[in-house]
Amino acid sequence: MDAVHRFLLEDLDIRGALVQLGPSWAAMTSRRNYAVPVRELLGELAAVTALIGSNLKTPGRLSFQLQGHGPVSMLVMDCNEQLQLRGMAKSELAADAEANIGSVSDLLGDGQLVLTLQPKTAQSPYQRVVPLAGGTLAKIFEHYLEQSEQQPARLWLAATPDTACGLFLQKLPTADVRDPDGWNRIEQLAATVRPEELALPPETLLTRLFSEESVRLFEPRPAAWHCPRDEEKVRNMLLSLGREEVESMLGDAEIIAIEAEICGHEYRFGAEIVDELFPPDGRLLH
Repeated sequence: MDAVHRFLLEDLDIRGALVQLGPSWAAMTSRRNYAVPVRELLGELAAVTALIGSNLKTPGRLSFQLQGHGPVSMLVMDCNEQLQLRGMAKSELAADAEANIGSVSDLLGDGQLVLTLQPKTAQSPYQRVVPLAGGTLAKIFEHYLEQSEQQPARLWLAATPDTACGLFLQKLPTADVRDPDGWNRIEQLAATVRPEELALPPETLLTRLFSEESVRLFEPRPAAWHCPRDEEKVRNMLLSLGREEVESMLGDAEIIAIEAEICGHEYRFGAEIVDELFPPDGRLLH
């Protein structure tokens, strides 16, 4: 688990990848009380982000943001070139909402997908807005991948409380020369996969799906949830507000509580933070 497993159907010129997130996905959602459909959608987004992030060739950060006006207003997932993931969702759905709530459009309403790529070597990020074309996240990203890479692609995604997985296939330019029926055959075989099978060991799953094909499985790329606490960043934010604003925040309360949304960490500061951030000038002698 917690890896991207790339493979190649050598005789057909069809490439693929199996994304399997386990402990990292559980850690990402351990402090979140998401409704089942929200958690499932966020898990699918985590799997896709790891898949596409595994193609990053230079240091940087890839981010996907789904925005809408439905009961789920936002889903965010990003990763760097080391496949260190973090993400969160904003939703009005109660934690006990029904699992079978409908399509992506039912959850997000009139929304869009925003892709942002920020290389460490560039000052300005690359950003692209993608319409939500399709009733599932898999269909939306199939459409995006086909447009961006000009090759047919298929995705199968599934998420549970313990795993977030995805199977990806892409037809390479010479596939039809190798075997005119190859893509159609492999696509139909992959479509038989059941959601729970996506968490099987890669060798087991790929042999089960493509038993008659020559499959080369490459070394896995490890992935991880990476969202460490950063109290210094929060303190600097309070410092930028100024003493008067921080004192006002304390007001009637004894504690300033700040939640870092994307990581789920909470930072709590008492009245002592005022003098820590804004020490009085000079020294009192008597």
